[in-house]
Amino acid sequence: MEKLFSPFDIGGLRLKNRIVMAPMSRARIVGSTPDASTALYYGQRAGAGLIIAEGANVSPQACGTAGTAGIYLPEHVAGWRLTTQAVHAAGGRIFLQLAHAGRVSHRSLQPSGVAPVSSTHKPALNTTIFGISRTGDTARLPTSAPQCLAEPDLAGIRADFVRAARLAMAAGFDGVEIHAGNGFLFEQFIHGALNDRPDGYGGAAASNRLRLLLETIDAVASAVGADRVGVKVTPFSRLGDMPPYAGETDTWLAFARAPQLQGLAYVHAAFGAADAAFPAQFRQAFRGTLMLAASPDAASALLDGGLADLVVMGRPFIANPDLVERLRHGWPLAMAANDTVYGGGAAGYTDYPSYVRPRELRA
Repeated sequence: MEKLFSPFDIGGLRLKNRIVMAPMSRARIVGSTPDASTALYYGQRAGAGLIIAEGANVSPQACGTAGTAGIYLPEHVAGWRLTTQAVHAAGGRIFLQLAHAGRVSHRSLQPSGVAPVSSTHKPALNTTIFGISRTGDTARLPTSAPQCLAEPDLAGIRADFVRAARLAMAAGFDGVEIHAGNGFLFEQFIHGALNDRPDGYGGAAASNRLRLLLETIDAVASAVGADRVGVKVTPFSRLGDMPPYAGETDTWLAFARAPQLQGLAYVHAAFGAADAAFPAQFRQAFRGTLMLAASPDAASALLDGGLADLVVMGRPFIANPDLVERLRHGWPLAMAANDTVYGGGAAGYTDYPSYVRPRELRA
């Protein structure tokens, strides 16, 4: 496991190890502004080589789940600055994920209760989110049917991501990650069966369907520097009602070869039910820094096999704030309680302890 704990540079930024904490919404943001409890949570986990903070909505329209943070107001910058200061004080590095849920949302979360937006009018079937019920409580609700974005509206989407990236850097983040997976807005454009647009951002050509994402990457990179920008994709994931379609492999390999990815800090990928050969094909097509989702047991094999430069772990970080040290020393891992993963207060959030070695094993 030696490689797992070796340093690595992304865009000139030195990481102390190759273990990345995945962006995970914990649905604990009051209003839309992170606070001291958010800072404590991330500061406790600063042993990761890199933390990617939970997806922050780039606009009010971007919200897809109650209890998530924003990055579009001055108070968001002040709130997030508490987190970046806590992580940096503990010797860590942290990027902020920038998100737009698109149709994976509900009217109760949208400004004035309007329909969420997407590449299409098609709703996300069999998909629920945490919205606001008629009684004003947080509840699981089916997604609302979306309105289709007109081509002139897309400039506003790009501008929202650029503004969010600039605000994230002002809040002290080391960089930003554009969320283009999990069935969110960018994937709604990329998907060959879902995107039924007749304009230059849809249709059979993968270049058209990738266009909004690649234009946004270019715009954000121009604003804050390409070496401070990552992008997350989830090829073959079925989250948010994303069924298989003809040409899916070719679409994602076209993304991997896109010149807009050159010079970025990284590409972060989590592969769904892909063909067994696909990870190697993706790695061959994209020659920059690649981080892949991995379990603790599989992490070293991905690095040693050359399929990834960094490995991303999510749920293990919830109950193990000192996850890196536990893995380094072979200490047992704690298990997260399912009933406190989303929502609530300190319980199951900031109260998980670091490992305490038995007295007879202490130096």
